[in-house]
Amino acid sequence: MRHGYRGTHSSPLGVKQRASGLTVLLLLLALPGCVAAMDLAMLAERAQALADQDWQAPPAADPALAGLSYDEYRAIRFDAKRALWADQSGFRVQFFHPGFLFNEPVQLHELDGDTVRGMPFNPDRFRFDPPLGGPPVLASEALGYAGFRVHYPINRPDLHDEFLVFLGASYFRLIGQGQVYGLSARGLALDSGGAGPEEFPVFREFWLQRPAPGDPLRILALLDSPAVTGAFEFKIEPGDPSSMLIDSRLFARRDLVRPGIAPLTSMFTHGETGPALVDDFRPRVHDSDGLLVLSSRDEAQWRPLANRGQVRLSVFPDDAPPTGFGLLQRRRDFADFQDLEARYDLRPGKWVEPLDGDWGAGQVELVEIPTADETFDNIVAFWVPERPILAGESRQFRYRLTTVSRKPPTDNLARVLATRTGRAGIPGEPRWRKRHQRRFVVDFHGPGLSDIDEVELSAETRGGELLEARLERMPRDLTIRAVIGLAPDAEGGPSDLRVFLHAEGRALSEVWTFVWYPDELDRQL
Repeated sequence: MRHGYRGTHSSPLGVKQRASGLTVLLLLLALPGCVAAMDLAMLAERAQALADQDWQAPPAADPALAGLSYDEYRAIRFDAKRALWADQSGFRVQFFHPGFLFNEPVQLHELDGDTVRGMPFNPDRFRFDPPLGGPPVLASEALGYAGFRVHYPINRPDLHDEFLVFLGASYFRLIGQGQVYGLSARGLALDSGGAGPEEFPVFREFWLQRPAPGDPLRILALLDSPAVTGAFEFKIEPGDPSSMLIDSRLFARRDLVRPGIAPLTSMFTHGETGPALVDDFRPRVHDSDGLLVLSSRDEAQWRPLANRGQVRLSVFPDDAPPTGFGLLQRRRDFADFQDLEARYDLRPGKWVEPLDGDWGAGQVELVEIPTADETFDNIVAFWVPERPILAGESRQFRYRLTTVSRKPPTDNLARVLATRTGRAGIPGEPRWRKRHQRRFVVDFHGPGLSDIDEVELSAETRGGELLEARLERMPRDLTIRAVIGLAPDAEGGPSDLRVFLHAEGRALSEVWTFVWYPDELDRQL
């Protein structure tokens, strides 16, 4: 079973130590009571100045902290009474102790009006439960906290629940009312799923604005990596749903050919798309079951996720910024997962809505990576601008990130309710023995599907041959099933399927898309 925070175990975290005028300025600002203004424009100037310097590798992790086991790290508990803003009824902030997988320190500051107060690491904020007998050796000399989490009375007015966490590289998680942690977001992805090694930019410094009653929470973050620096502003509003307004300014140290903007990272181990014959009592194990892309032309494409046999990359090009994209969890009933501990039925989806900045033409990319179990994130989705960010250039990307539960962002269209696949043909017929011939069954549900006689099916494939394409009325109201038969390419190449419902020249449903790789069947059976 999976515990704790995923998605950062393989991320090379980095915090630079510089003997420069910039470092001196940072140290001065960390002094308690130091008065200075701080806003996104000033932080962008700092990020740009940092980009003009050579990147330096972070110091080696403290062995005493890096050597903590999973159970030992979990035994380090923050004292809630020592939380930042514990004296107020709204937001409260707790800090993560460094150690285990999270060894690179981040510098934290509080903004209170024009006053910047540093928050240096203090082991007295923690208790050390068994199996620890006390603070790890040298823990008191740690250079900073590993990250932080924010609590708010999001579910009940008398209880401050955790709803936001920044921990590891540029990863952060956000949940809405009634949800539990699942997929993560990131500040930036570089070369994810590419031929070379992935680079993980790091949020190495944060400024947390003390909020007035009723105001959103405002956080500034400084991003750094060998290839890029960045200034980020987050304005967070918890609720149903929770949302973030994110304004980012990126400064390239070297050419960024494939920067992943507004990246989402999730997990899909098994479900309706396989793999077959999984030895697990749970019918599904995933944080997300599909990618939804709403193009600038308002065409909605739904791509079910799969645990592939090798790394697979899918692209959804657009000549303008998309209206939105996101990784969603559409299965929302406990019976869909049967997991009382992980509660995958309560995991949120996340929806990215580009607002303004330098988005331009580009494409949403989906990376699907093989995984043996649910402890590894293997799904990544992000926007890649068509025009690379060259060394010395800067770009701005402003967008809204929203948690999603049952309500789809395209509720004016019938949505894909389920995707199922299996061998095509009828048992006993010769075609039944040709196991590479597939049948896909796609259920659509929503408005406009009350009369099947008025609904038409569009089905096509690039690669392979369609054997059948027909519609069936389901017992559930407003639900229609599309049945698609496929004979893959004779050379064993992939088949890119595209299916949707329409009537009188207008779309009634999302466009279901899926790529079938015949060679992956050999891995499953």
